[in-house]
Amino acid sequence: MAHIIVLGNEKGGSGKSTTAMHLATGLARMGHVVGAIDLDLRQRSFARYIENRHDAIAARGLDLAAPMLTELPQIEHDALPPGENSADKRLADAVAALTSRCDFIVIDCPGSHTRLSQVAHSLADTLVTPMNDSFVDFDMLGRVAADGSTITGPSVYSEMVWHARQLRAKAGLKPMDWIVLRNRLGAQDMHNKRKVGRALENLSQRIGFRVVPGFSERVIFRELFPSGMTLLDLRELGVDRLNISNLAARNELRDLIRALNLPGVDVTF
Repeated sequence: MAHIIVLGNEKGGSGKSTTAMHLATGLARMGHVVGAIDLDLRQRSFARYIENRHDAIAARGLDLAAPMLTELPQIEHDALPPGENSADKRLADAVAALTSRCDFIVIDCPGSHTRLSQVAHSLADTLVTPMNDSFVDFDMLGRVAADGSTITGPSVYSEMVWHARQLRAKAGLKPMDWIVLRNRLGAQDMHNKRKVGRALENLSQRIGFRVVPGFSERVIFRELFPSGMTLLDLRELGVDRLNISNLAARNELRDLIRALNLPGVDVTF
């Protein structure tokens, strides 16, 4: 059975799709068979990124691994069993189409609460929640008092994750591993980073997630999307010597995949 990795955060702009693409491509480049599903049916950033990759591989004759993108099938309401939700059925069928063929399935959720996102969270063996390193984004996880350190309670998103965990337990599935990814870390404002870090550690002990460093803010992430390439493909793009920023970004991706502690993964890039 494929190990399901879900990228979830109900606040947009946290780098979910970029993280999803680099995780999926990194695993594919290491020899794993990776399926991909984009649940943001409007923007489709993850899906478009993968489509750009396949187009670039074909146009340039490149020999590069890529995730297998699967679209949600259309379901006729008349064909649904009584009481079954069409969103549940569409996602279940998409996952079923991949699970016997893949080692991993990476699912990117929209930056809002939807039925599809809710169901995907209950399927997650590993849940990755990227967040920008600020209290604006922290509010998506938990409520913090004016002192910036006292946690007053979980957010509606954290409560949704708790509900997904309960559903998994009732279904006899293994516990979800929830990782909060501190994305777009800046080099400045160390005081704010420390305060956010302390608040995250406090909240993690209360509601059960692991905190992992993600990607720093880098221009290259915005430049790679049209070509469908990632940090691991720079040599194929003709970059013979990686600069310090590129090397640091590759190290961040390597550290991230190691920190996820995925089954059967030996980070080799």
